[in-house]
Parts: sequence; C-alpha cells; structure tokens
Amino acid sequence: MSKADQLGAGRFGGGARPVSARRQAVAAATGVPTDGIAPPTELPPHRISLNPDNPRSSLGDLTDLAGSLQTHGQKQAITVMNRDAYIKANPEREADLEPDTTHVVIDGSSRLAAARDAGLSTLKVMVSDDQGANSEELLESALVANIHRQDLAELDEARALQRLLAIHGSQTALAKRLHRSQGWVSQRLALLGLTPELQARVGEEPIDLLRAVGSKPPEQQKAVLATLKQERARKEAEKQERKGRKQTRTAAPAAQGAEKADGYYDVIEDGGADGPSTSSTGHEAADERARTGEGAPTLPAQSTAAEATDGGGEQPRAKRFPYEDGESAAMYLIHKMPADEFDKMLDRLLTHRNDRDSQAASAR
Repeated sequence: MSKADQLGAGRFGGGARPVSARRQAVAAATGVPTDGIAPPTELPPHRISLNPDNPRSSLGDLTDLAGSLQTHGQKQAITVMNRDAYIKANPEREADLEPDTTHVVIDGSSRLAAARDAGLSTLKVMVSDDQGANSEELLESALVANIHRQDLAELDEARALQRLLAIHGSQTALAKRLHRSQGWVSQRLALLGLTPELQARVGEEPIDLLRAVGSKPPEQQKAVLATLKQERARKEAEKQERKGRKQTRTAAPAAQGAEKADGYYDVIEDGGADGPSTSSTGHEAADERARTGEGAPTLPAQSTAAEATDGGGEQPRAKRFPYEDGESAAMYLIHKMPADEFDKMLDRLLTHRNDRDSQAASAR
C-alpha cells in the first residue's frame, strides 16, 4: 500500500481519506467523526497538540500575538498533521503528545499557543500528512518554516542545524538542501563551539562576533571577542570622526558668512551728533526728504585701507557701515539687530520700495 493510500490526501487536503484503525480509536475517544470525510479546514485549538520537536526552545511572550488574533482574527492557516500520521513517523514521541488531540502542529506553534491564550474556539488549519516520513524530515520542515520567517533564536537554529547535519552528512549537502550557502550553515553552527559562558551571552553580544570566535579554542574565545569588539569600536570612532569633519566642511561657508557679518563693523557711525535722524520723524517726512534731498543725514564714507589702523599700527579700527554693499549690510543687520527692530526696518524698507516703484510708474 502506498503512503498516499495509508495517509489519505496530501498537503492541500483535497478529497476524502480512508480511516486507519488508530484514527478510528482516536475518534472513539474524542468524538470526532472519521467516516471518510475530507480533512478539516478549522479545528478547536485544544484538539491540536504542540509539536514536541519544535526547534524553538521557548515560544516567548505571546501577549501581542494573542491580542492581534482576538482583534483582527487569524490571517494565515497553521499547518498540522493527523496524530496517527505523526506517530507513524515519530513512534518514540507518542507519549510526548498532548492527550485527547487529533492533530499535531507542524508550522504555527506560536499561533496555536496564542489562540489558546486568546480563547479562540477554532483555528484555520491546513492538514498536510506528507510533511515527513520520519522525525528528521519533520524537523527539517519545521526548521525551514522558521528560517524563512527569520525569527528563530540563534542557538535553537544552530541546534536544529546540528541534528540535520548528522542526517545529511556534510555542511555542503545540508546547505544545498536548505537552499543556503555553506558559509551560512558554518557561521550558525559555530555558536555551538562557544563556551557555555559565551553561549549565555548570545543576545547580549554582537551575534556576528560570537560566530567569529566560535571556531577558536575555548581558552582564547573571551580574549578574541574583546579584541574584535575593541577593533569595531575603533572603526566606529573613526567613522564618526570622518562624519564630523565632513559636517564641519559643509558648515564652513555658512560659518564664514556669519563671521563676516559679526566682524565686519563694530560701530555704525551716524555722521555726527548734529546730523538729523530719520528715526525721529514720520514715514511721510522721511520719504519727502529722500525725494528732495533736503535734510538728508550726512553719512560717513567707507574707510580706506590706511584708515583701517590707527597711527601706531597696532590696533585695527572698526570698519564703517558698508553703504555700497547691500548684501554685506543685510548680513550685518540680520546677525546684529534685535528681531523686532529688524522686522520694523524691513517693513519700512518695503514700504519705501513700493512708494518708489509707484512714483517711477507714474513718471512713465
């Protein structure tokens, strides 16, 4: 009799299946009908046993997953085997299965446990009795499912790979079977070569460095790990230093502009105490003086290079305000003038420009 005849429909659960004597006995104990029915698509969580050979040593905190199942429902079916098919492949594991169950989870142990915590009445399942003819193939199926999700604990993954290595005989053959590189397999198996002390630090130390020292003699591993960490810290410090220099170079033009504004003029001369000041008059009077030239304040000229120093040539004099250089004048005022006064000045300048443009348009 073929395996298909013995176990019924395959991975996708199509068609009815003959009922084995063991399944009839299970049905008698659990009350689940078995008369040539199609595989179920939903099962109560308490009818599905956790897998004794799950590669995970711990399912972790299932609070978030249970909450998601309660709120949003189950999005993906879990994969299960009939209990008798599992026992046929793993006769030594029968006593480890949960009692009064009809199926065994192959892929989805966390979702099954979370569904129990959430109190769900049923779970979507895909019955697949062709997951493996023996315990090694079942382990491989479970391991591949976890590897593709990339959330299996590093040491659990290494232990499962070690068991599969004993079956496939070489890292190259195992890598080909898992569609991975030989280096990928070797790096993960290296964790099993760590001392117990360093294995306990998996999850605390950088995993790539732990894998790198796993092939070293046990008495050298701690020292090698410390050296690798120091080297990594040194490279990171150099990287940050290069980044800082780059940022400094990028900020230099802006800093030079600020320095030019800050250091260009220490004093703004007003042309003498007798000179009139536009700040004490209204806008209309100031505009009239600007148009006619009457009462215009006497403005100091730019200092020459000779005027830049005093007679002793020791102390540089303050430069005069750059009336002929609008951009430099603006930079000075932006950095030196209080914000509220700067806004007043800007409003005044804009009003003056608009009036000037209107007059020019009228003249045309």
